[in-house]
Amino acid sequence: MRVAVIGAGPSGLVTIKYLLTAHQFLNTEPIEAILFEAEDTIGGTFAHRTYEDAELVSSKQLTTFSDFRPRADDPDFLTTARYVSYLHDYCSYFNLWPHIKLSTQVVSVRRRPGGGHVVSYRLTGDGLTRSNVAWQSEDYECDAVAVCSGLHVTPNIPAIRGIENVPQVLHSADFKLKKQFGEGKTVLVLGTGETGMDISYMAVNAATDRVLLSHRDGFLCAPKRVPDPVILPILGNKPEPGRLNVPVDSSSASLFDTAYVHPRLRDHMLLWEYYDAFIKWTLWLVGGSRYGLGQFVGGISDERYHASKIFFNKSNRAMPYISAPYRAAAESTIVQRIRSSLIQVPIADTHGRHIDLAPWPDHIDSEGVIHFRDNGRKEYARLKDEKIKPDIVILATGYTQTFPFLSPPDTASVDSSSQRPYPCANEANVREIWHASDPTLGFIGFIRPSFGAIPPLAELQAQLWVLNLATHTPLALNPADEPQYRLKMGKNSRIQYGVDHESYAYQLALDMDAAPSFTEVVRLGWNYGDGKGGNSGAWYKLPLVWALGANFNAKFRLRGPWRWEGAREVLVEELWDTVERRGGFFGHITLSGLPMLVFGSISLVLYLLDPVLRLVSLVTRLFGFEKRKCS
Repeated sequence: MRVAVIGAGPSGLVTIKYLLTAHQFLNTEPIEAILFEAEDTIGGTFAHRTYEDAELVSSKQLTTFSDFRPRADDPDFLTTARYVSYLHDYCSYFNLWPHIKLSTQVVSVRRRPGGGHVVSYRLTGDGLTRSNVAWQSEDYECDAVAVCSGLHVTPNIPAIRGIENVPQVLHSADFKLKKQFGEGKTVLVLGTGETGMDISYMAVNAATDRVLLSHRDGFLCAPKRVPDPVILPILGNKPEPGRLNVPVDSSSASLFDTAYVHPRLRDHMLLWEYYDAFIKWTLWLVGGSRYGLGQFVGGISDERYHASKIFFNKSNRAMPYISAPYRAAAESTIVQRIRSSLIQVPIADTHGRHIDLAPWPDHIDSEGVIHFRDNGRKEYARLKDEKIKPDIVILATGYTQTFPFLSPPDTASVDSSSQRPYPCANEANVREIWHASDPTLGFIGFIRPSFGAIPPLAELQAQLWVLNLATHTPLALNPADEPQYRLKMGKNSRIQYGVDHESYAYQLALDMDAAPSFTEVVRLGWNYGDGKGGNSGAWYKLPLVWALGANFNAKFRLRGPWRWEGAREVLVEELWDTVERRGGFFGHITLSGLPMLVFGSISLVLYLLDPVLRLVSLVTRLFGFEKRKCS
């Protein structure tokens, strides 16, 4: 079997790794795989669309791949530069470099008569000077294609009347260094996603005169770490010096939340409702606002604010600067004074600096003065009478991805089986990876988790896709399992491919028979190391990491087709830290103990009632049958 992989970001790299190693796990013939990358280096968006001091918002524990772990001295949140270095090391460790063709742009993918595909490519940049004649060919014939990148990643440019009257306008794709702000300038950042928050934080800490951050309909600033508030600060209690609580994305207990949850509960909104209430009340309790951690302005609109609908903004360094002009008034009420005297997340000192949150621009007049839309919120009331002339506008408005290489030739007959049109990524209707009509075309990494990371989900997607390719009998995947992990996005939402990280990861593991039973986990922990799990404490560490930890990919390599002997070591020696470090009421009770107690009890009752419900259903059918027979 020959497979082409398009794109050398994390998704493409992990896909080609599983293709090349499949024969070691699946008892199949070795797969020939080639990865095509248009740029001259690997890393995708982390290498080519990043900026100074950029940092991942997902933790190293979750983001790194199951069988190639971060260094022990890496911080919880890697810089993008360090993450790209990690990807280079990944390629070297698994000897992927001979199979990666850099500076090689895919021009088209077309169906091959009789089955398979033909990938046409051309060399670009340094690729043109290569002397390897074997790779001067224009076509690569293969049996399957993994699309891991959009060929055209185009900056999304909003239409704003009069934008040409601003001296300097650039998209975040062209922003790289803090020095681009200049000195004494008024900077306006459009877009309150994680990139917009990062850039506005950099701007307010640069030699700028003023920084404004413009939003359309609010956002939710989420903590990157489990909240670790000071208890009874009124008594003079202070934060514990140097203490860093565990990252939030590594702390969700999987037991009875995704693992072993009854299907009726899994498919019910009760799980979503619990976490929606938990998020809102926890944020208010520790920070005074249910709309974000310490967020007193710019809250997401109520009709959009539900845990099942939103993407959390985990770039939170700018939030103290945004809330600064509003904090004193918000915290002046009696209720807030009582709350903050009992419990309070420490507030960062902004040293007198602040970021002006602003509505979306309506237009910019001929003098370069910006006029904001009246959104009926307090930030409009605060700014409406000011005459603000931005010197620089930075568009942190995201990107659009297109796949022109999948378009059939203009002269192709769509009636021909060899030239029927390819589906797009948003049409992948089997676990968001491939279309049921053609499992040989996979889309890896084209999902967006509400709170989690794309690379580990891409690893699981690659495992499932390669497994389905390599097995002679296609996997029997039940479409009824899919709605439970999808976000409940509105019809007009720009992004329709949102998933819940934990639910999606566990479902893919179930699909591969890679989710062990609890007794199996206990046995694996007991037999670890010295044969009894004693010296390392694995007999209790492994079950606790399985129950209390997030759905790390290493959990799903304890068994199944991709079983890996090193998985236990990763869980016991490295990821045990995510349980051991977890502290406080929020780490142990609200994120772990309470959900397990509530959902575990409900699932237990439902499992016990199953025989009764089946009996009632059987009696009802028989009664109905007899009634019809008598009539």
